[in-house]
Amino acid sequence: MGNKDDIKVLEHGLVPEHKLVPKEEEKEILERLGVKRENLPKIRKTDPALRELEKVHGDINVGRLIEIRRKSRTADSARAYRLVVKRD
Repeated sequence: MGNKDDIKVLEHGLVPEHKLVPKEEEKEILERLGVKRENLPKIRKTDPALRELEKVHGDINVGRLIEIRRKSRTADSARAYRLVVKRD
């Protein structure tokens, strides 16, 4: 059996697509949604999907936004945003 670090969480069929939102797009997204950063749902820095993103982007700071895209039966896909936190 392989090492747990060999598992590609983001490639699993049941895990939706996760993407780090570029800093320059964060303000526009928050304004479009009409929400404050602190009112978004949270994602912990220890979340396995976030740790996979950090392998690509390097350390992702607390306070950054993550876009999560899920497949939808009624719409092609649905986007949700999460705020990176240390703990909730």
